[in-house]
Amino acid sequence: MDGRFYLIGHPLGHSFSPSLHRLFGNDRYSLKDLEEDEVGPFLESREFDGLNVTIPYKRKVIPYLSELSPRAEAIGAVNTVRKRPDGSLYGDNTDAAGFLALADRAGVSFAGRHVVVLGSGGASRTAVWAAKSRGAASVTVVSRSGPVDYDALYSLTDTEVLVNATPVGMFPSGDAMPADPARFPALKGVLDLVYNPLRTLFVQAARSLGVPAAGGLYMLAAQGSAANAVFTCREEDAGTLERVFADLTRQKENLVLCGMPGSGKSTIGKKLAEKLSMPYIDTDEKIAEKARMPIPEIFSKHGEPAFRDLESAVIREAALSCGQVISTGGGAVLREENRLRMRMNGRVFLIRRPLDALATFGRPLSRDAASLRAMEKERAPLYALAADRAVDNLTSPDDAVRAILEDLKCVSL
Repeated sequence: MDGRFYLIGHPLGHSFSPSLHRLFGNDRYSLKDLEEDEVGPFLESREFDGLNVTIPYKRKVIPYLSELSPRAEAIGAVNTVRKRPDGSLYGDNTDAAGFLALADRAGVSFAGRHVVVLGSGGASRTAVWAAKSRGAASVTVVSRSGPVDYDALYSLTDTEVLVNATPVGMFPSGDAMPADPARFPALKGVLDLVYNPLRTLFVQAARSLGVPAAGGLYMLAAQGSAANAVFTCREEDAGTLERVFADLTRQKENLVLCGMPGSGKSTIGKKLAEKLSMPYIDTDEKIAEKARMPIPEIFSKHGEPAFRDLESAVIREAALSCGQVISTGGGAVLREENRLRMRMNGRVFLIRRPLDALATFGRPLSRDAASLRAMEKERAPLYALAADRAVDNLTSPDDAVRAILEDLKCVSL
């Protein structure tokens, strides 16, 4: 694509937008992190052909635009700007199209339902407009300084759809939730506009209740498709959107392996990483590096609790990264925080192998057959909670690698 295209906002270190637009064929798209006092001069310079706009400038850009699309005008926020041949600037809100595409894909309906939107910025205004356009019975905005604040949030017991339009839960602070879905008895859907991490704690908490929920990556892809159509003045292509979303997911998602000690996670992980040209991390190796001693020595000198604390720290760091193959230790699933973090950016595979085939040499908790049986009985339900898919490692690690690769053709966030 000819021209110069940017995402403007502040801060932008977490953004996936350049990767996204390269997948749409635009290799002249880059980030431009602007301070507030730089936004106006940059827009007036016209040294661009198209812009996407993110937090906190979706309303600030409006006075510099010559015309708004009807939906951008109704929402009062702009996330896409095109410079016309005469130099005038046209603003649209393709976030609205992306948000509705996300809701449709997640199976979250607004019609006749009571909707609560967390946050009051440009993203919130988009969600409010979209919910109303789909016939919501009511839409309530909750913010720190609005008429309904967070102290009143849990009094909204008729809430049926909950939307997070705040940065809470965004990388690098992935351990926070904007609200607890379990405290809304009528809840029927959760949408989180955060897309990094791919599956926030907020989304995971809703799914654990059986509530349809989705993070913002598909919204990002869908609004990118709509923005690309604005930049090029061409129709959107649904087939291209699905291809781009699948490719973006493969780029950003970790592949995480869990399972009993000696089940072959490291061997399979290395082969998988090589096959996919992805970086590889073995959390046990990272733990030993941090402790500057082998794992058996950590157990003997400091005990299992100290080892588990180190393990959690390593998993947190690895899990918030993107696009890696990660092999975890056999006991990583013992802590709920680890299971949740593994799933934040990861598709988790349980590697299964018969007990009598497990390699146990040098493993401090796998001393004999009785220990292994007791361990498997304790951990089996936790592996099931953590994993998206179980893969058998029976005859050859290559067969397990092939099974994982086949599963990746059907990825769904």
